[in-house]
Amino acid sequence: MTSVAEGHERHAESPLPVTAARPAPAAGTGWGNAAPLGLAAFAVTTFILSLVNTGVVSIGIEPVAFGVAFMYGGLVQLIAGVICFRNGNTFNGVLFSTFGAFWLSLYAIAEYFLKSIPAADVGHALGIFLFAFAIPTLMLLVASFRTNVVVVTALTALFVTLVVLGAGNYQNHAATPNALMKIGGWLGLLAAVLAVYLACAEVCEFTYGRAVLPLGPLTRK
Repeated sequence: MTSVAEGHERHAESPLPVTAARPAPAAGTGWGNAAPLGLAAFAVTTFILSLVNTGVVSIGIEPVAFGVAFMYGGLVQLIAGVICFRNGNTFNGVLFSTFGAFWLSLYAIAEYFLKSIPAADVGHALGIFLFAFAIPTLMLLVASFRTNVVVVTALTALFVTLVVLGAGNYQNHAATPNALMKIGGWLGLLAAVLAVYLACAEVCEFTYGRAVLPLGPLTRK
């Protein structure tokens, strides 16, 4: 989820190695940078569900959000995480695999398990689920301070989103989003926009062969 200024080489474990800093692999022998795919999958799914949480669109469209969560946010992001591990990028591997599993879990909960929970406890269950995933998000946020400003900002927004949405669900699970749910929805939209920006920066860096969009690198020179 990161880029640095053109010409600065990075450690193999740092997120999203700069394409120009190393020779391109021979055709058919190397794996491409899967991070833009993982970022796009996260952004699209988060965008749709956040629109529901803000109350901008009706909660009745949630089945669409869960369908996207299963195929794009879940499966595609999980595949992106595996490819990042294959490329030796631990940070992005953990990031995308974790949130691929997050969306797959959310889909499974909504589709198969939520109906088994007493109505009075549904909000508590969803709140605990969101609080639990805030833990690895905080871990990734701590590790992100050697990446860039946009990554740090995105993970901060995501961490706060999970905490606020967790509190909103725990407080009250109703058809109409409460104040905390709406705040969490707007924070989720911010996280989605930042993820799209990062994905665009990575794709542009590959196609143009240089850094195009500024990210504010934090790595040591």
